[in-house]
Amino acid sequence: MRRKPGDLRRGILTAGPLRIPCALGRSSTTIGKREGDGATPVAVMGVVEIWHRGGRMARPKSLLPTRRTRPGVDGWCDAPRHAAYNRHVRLPFPASAETLARDDRLYDVVVVLDWNFSRRARGRGSAIFFHVAKPDYPPTEGCVAVAPADMAKLAPFLSRRTRLVVER
Repeated sequence: MRRKPGDLRRGILTAGPLRIPCALGRSSTTIGKREGDGATPVAVMGVVEIWHRGGRMARPKSLLPTRRTRPGVDGWCDAPRHAAYNRHVRLPFPASAETLARDDRLYDVVVVLDWNFSRRARGRGSAIFFHVAKPDYPPTEGCVAVAPADMAKLAPFLSRRTRLVVER
């Protein structure tokens, strides 16, 4: 994945012969990712699992483990000082956490990326996902996002061996 010329908050994701438009962080990309900076990390990230919100999009066909999000139950901790930082949590949660069952459909399909996940460091960024984009690809908070149809095309090819590469 590389930034789109002329718009640093958009990218072009390459998957085999496919060239897919995507949204990047509101602060473009960075090699010095910090919690809340709005940037997509420049990195090679593995894919961990998929979260899917039933009733919105078809369950993604994938070789990755796929879990169904439950409204009011499934969240993701974004509090750097909490032991569950950058992990799935059960809502309500005593520290800061975002819901995985969002009303705006961005997380209808969420691929958890291995950014600050396998080896966590406080404040290095949380909830860096590959998810569904809003129409017209406005910037994300640091994730990579594609159209729902493109997510459906890519999901069957995602496995634990897949790497999402974000270039400068």
